[in-house]
Amino acid sequence: MAHKRRMTAKRRRFYDSSIFVILSIVSVFAILVLVAVAAFLLINSIPAFTQVNQWGFFTGTVWDPTNPIEPLYGMVPLLVSTLIVTFVSALIAIPIGLGATIYLAEIAHPKIRKVMKPAVEVLAGIPSVVLGFFALTVFAKFMWEAFAPAWRPSDYLNLFNGAVFLAIMMVPIMVSLSEDAVNSVPRSLKEASMALGMTRWETVWKVIIPAARPGIVAAVMLSIGRAVGETMVVVMATGSSPQLTFDPFSSGQPITSTIAIEMGEVAANTPHYYVLFELGLVLFAITFALNYVADWAMRRHTERYQ
Repeated sequence: MAHKRRMTAKRRRFYDSSIFVILSIVSVFAILVLVAVAAFLLINSIPAFTQVNQWGFFTGTVWDPTNPIEPLYGMVPLLVSTLIVTFVSALIAIPIGLGATIYLAEIAHPKIRKVMKPAVEVLAGIPSVVLGFFALTVFAKFMWEAFAPAWRPSDYLNLFNGAVFLAIMMVPIMVSLSEDAVNSVPRSLKEASMALGMTRWETVWKVIIPAARPGIVAAVMLSIGRAVGETMVVVMATGSSPQLTFDPFSSGQPITSTIAIEMGEVAANTPHYYVLFELGLVLFAITFALNYVADWAMRRHTERYQ
């Protein structure tokens, strides 16, 4: 028996050591991939720093890199379109996502939850090109026919169309992560709240949501990061017009759409080619900042339960 116990202990130590090594390798690999992507973008962007006026790049309001007389590389129209699409999609997705989270976690019957939870997760698996094609052929036509008197012919495809379908892509991510955060709230808090005479809704809004706030904030920020980096939906639904506009019902061209459309046609080793990498570097910085904010919010609002 003693021999068997020693063998079992050795096996456990071996398994623990193996798992530790595997997880360490995976973590280091993920960090190396992140560093490699950042280095790749930075190295390919360096020529743009010398070949293109950087002040004009960051403050210019015209994007016309193919102009034969004077190419213009103003990033502002692309950045504004990106921010508008992201902001509108967040306005649509956050209330729906939080409402669905509360319903699934606290209100829905277990039988309903078993059906709706997988359905929401399946929604996350729909390819973005399918959603973009639906936005292009069905949703844009519906919006045009419903609001034809107020809709401008040149803006049949617009930023709002892209924002709606980005919101559809954000909701499953938000619901999955937020529900895990809500379900992780100790049951003792809910029972104590009910014992003090609070109603179910008071318990949800005053106890459960504040306790799950770190996970909910992280879910919201990660879903917004997903929207910022999405490509196919915005390529197919926003009209791909690099004009400076603050109207969500006008055509626009976010940064991801610009890179996807122009990278396949631009000549290599030209200022235009290197500027596209610089746009990618800007987009990388934005998504990195969003992830940092999500991590900071989690650390700032983390509640510890003993």
